[in-house]
Formats: sequence, C-alpha cells, structure tokens
Amino acid sequence: MNQLSAMRMFAKVAESLSFTVAAKELRVSTAMVTRGVAMLETHLNLRLLNRTTRSVSLTDVGHEYWQGCRELLRHLDTLEANVCSSAREAGGSLKVAAHESFAVTGLSELVAGFREIEPRVDFELTVFASTHDLGVGTYDVCFVAERRLRDSSLVCRPLVDVPDVIVASPAYLALRGVPVQPADLADHDVLTTSEPSVRSWEFNDAYGVQRVLLRPILSSSNLLTLIRAAKSGLGIARLPASLVFTEIREGALASLLEEFDLENGVRTLFMLYSGNRYMAPRVRRFIDFCVAHYRRDVPELESLSSKPHPLASDARSIATST
Repeated sequence: MNQLSAMRMFAKVAESLSFTVAAKELRVSTAMVTRGVAMLETHLNLRLLNRTTRSVSLTDVGHEYWQGCRELLRHLDTLEANVCSSAREAGGSLKVAAHESFAVTGLSELVAGFREIEPRVDFELTVFASTHDLGVGTYDVCFVAERRLRDSSLVCRPLVDVPDVIVASPAYLALRGVPVQPADLADHDVLTTSEPSVRSWEFNDAYGVQRVLLRPILSSSNLLTLIRAAKSGLGIARLPASLVFTEIREGALASLLEEFDLENGVRTLFMLYSGNRYMAPRVRRFIDFCVAHYRRDVPELESLSSKPHPLASDARSIATST
C-alpha cells in the first residue's frame, strides 16, 4: 500500500464527504479512492468513515486523523514547493571541463555572460590537454575541439567550426623569409603537436593536393607551448584560429599561405553533456545559453583563413628588403 497516496485520498474524501468528488479532484476513479481509503483503514485497524448509500461522515477518530493528515500534507506540499522553487532559481555549482585551447579563449566570455543572468551559479573548472585525461561523469558540461569526435555515450552538440591557420612571428619571417608555396616549408623550422599521426601537412589549391613532409624542430602536446614558441620566433606552427586570433590581430603572429586550403583544417567545438531527463535546471539553462550565444555571436574566425592577412604582406616586404 502507498500510505501517502491513501492519506491524500482520505483527506479529499474527508473535505468533501464524497468519494465521487474526491476522485474527480484527484483525477482518478471512484473505485480507486474507495479502495485506497479501505486499505488505510485496514492498515490502521480503525474505521475512519461512516458510509451509507446516501452519505459519508467522519468518525471521531477519523476526524482526528484527518486533522493530522491535513497538517502533514500541508508541510509536505510546502517542502516540495520550496525545493522546486530553489531548483528553478538555478543556484548552485556547475562543473565544467574544457580543453585548454577553449579554456583560454571562449570559455571566460561564456561564464561571464551566464553569470550576468544567473549570479547565484558558481563554476568548478577542469582544464585538460587530452580527453583521455578526463573521466566521464566528473562534469556537467564539457567543451572539446576535435576534427572528428570519437564515439560517445553523451549528447554531443556542435557549436562552431574553428579553422586551423599557419602562423609565424614577423621576426622569424624577416630572418628566414615568407613561404609562398607549401613546398617552401621544407626550408623552414616547423613546430607541431606531438600526435603520432602528424607527420605531414596537406594543402589544396586549383592544381590539386600538395603534401609537405614535416621535420619539426619542436613538438608538444600543449598548444599554448606552441603559441609561445611561435611568438618567440622559433618557427612556423599550425594552430586553431580561435587560439591565435588576438596574436594575429595585434601583430604578434602573421598568418601564412592563406590561398591554400588545409586538408582536415577545420575543428569543431563540441559541447558534451548527459541526456539525463532529470538534469539540474542550472545545467539546462547553461546549455541553452551556450547554444544561443553561438547562434547569435559567431566568432569571426573564417576571416583569418579566407583572405590575405596584411601582416603576412608586411613580413614578406621585410624579408624581401633584407
């Protein structure tokens, strides 16, 4: 027997002194209400109601029990209302995991924007260099930038495409010259990620595919290390445009070989989360906020690889004059 459900049925009958009216208010059958009250009386081994073919009335003990039920149910309804109200306010902590390339670029803007509308939410951030370092279930929302997303049991929401760009510092280009064709990279110092699969870069143009074998002078699994190395003039690097957008705009790096399309040159920023139907409201609101942000404010990343950047022309001029 569901005692709480039976108590609700009894309380409704006691209020209206009618099994039919109680059933309508509870949106169940009259037979179910009758059975529920009978089971409650059997459980208590007490008669709570006097029944005749024409009327229903409370016994003395039934009236006393009704008063107690009414108070108990009132407290329970208040507790449920308070808990639901608190959940709707989306307070609490959000556990967010992000790849390092996104953690140092777009994540801060998302967090700041969300806290403007949900100031009661706090964030616990985990930054990772590889998804292998991250355990499923240790976060509410995860951001990854991948060329091809691995199989996942989570919901994988694509947010924005991020192209790769070839970059070097103006100082390096002034010293070593500006590569005009992909084949020119053979005469340059190259900086790459330490992925085993990265042994070459492939470029496409009107004449087909050009494959450039790499002999890097420095490789690292940390993209931020590659940025610092490129800015220091160590060589030419291939990096996500979002990660070097500011450096290119401010002149610390110049984008190169813009007229050639990079094979597998686009990463997608994915947002991963559980499809649990009982997701906390603050998590759902953050997910909806992120989706709306990227629909409304798509970063101007394509411009870095779709048109010549003046810095490369400046660097080419410097190289020619030396």
